[in-house]
Amino acid sequence: MRTKLMAVVVGAVLGVSGAAFAQGTPTTPAAPKAAPAGKAAAAATAGKTEVTWWGHAAFVVKTPGGAVIAIDPWLTNPKAPQGATWPEAVDAILVSHGHFDHVGESKALAQKTNAKVFGSFELVSLLALPEAQSMGGNVGGTFQVKDATIHFVEAVHSSSYQADPKAPAQYAGAPMGFVIEIANGPTLYHSGDTGAFQSMALIAEQFKPTVALLPVGGHFTMDPAQAAVAAKLLKVKTVVPMHFGTFPALAGTPDALTAALKKGRGTAKVVVLEPGKATAL
Repeated sequence: MRTKLMAVVVGAVLGVSGAAFAQGTPTTPAAPKAAPAGKAAAAATAGKTEVTWWGHAAFVVKTPGGAVIAIDPWLTNPKAPQGATWPEAVDAILVSHGHFDHVGESKALAQKTNAKVFGSFELVSLLALPEAQSMGGNVGGTFQVKDATIHFVEAVHSSSYQADPKAPAQYAGAPMGFVIEIANGPTLYHSGDTGAFQSMALIAEQFKPTVALLPVGGHFTMDPAQAAVAAKLLKVKTVVPMHFGTFPALAGTPDALTAALKKGRGTAKVVVLEPGKATAL
């Protein structure tokens, strides 16, 4: 089964980028680009929270209080905005699990910006960052980053990490999602890679997220029909689709999610982000 799974990912990734090996295997990151002078990351405009999608499951969130949070920063993925510079300043990097398409350039970005990296204890340890930047935890943990309160929550997936594609994969702790409560702003839920699960209703009860960033591609995660179920369990007002179209295997689409929500009488609005374009929430 493991061999078959790895073969599927190899074929899918090579069919798009020719650069990756398998789930859990890192690509070779491009060198960080220098940001243009005078364009340092800043607080979101006029008290708004800004979310920028970098394609796949990668996002950069800027809060009214000036926190800059990168989530699953595979900044060189095939859907990433062409020619975009890496964020110049980052306070926190959230990594949902150890697969290459979510760890991405986390370590290089942390080294460039001195950001703290948050994730499972095992995964953060494997990244071998300085202790001051390593914020390993587990589901149930809560951390404060300026005006953002970050909660580690459950996800249903797998997690392994390979710093070297020639070396065996290492156990990278339990996968997780993140709830980000922003003072005077929305409460965001980034599910990481997951299927729908009943405890999403508990996430709704505890944290009352208003915006859910949900995978819809299928194969390794929820497909649109499952994402529609997840949206109802979470009771969110807005769903931002992610983790679709990067590889041929991720065939689910935002349109299919909209149709599934309508069929299931879901009330959440689907907002499709354009890679590289900041959207105020």
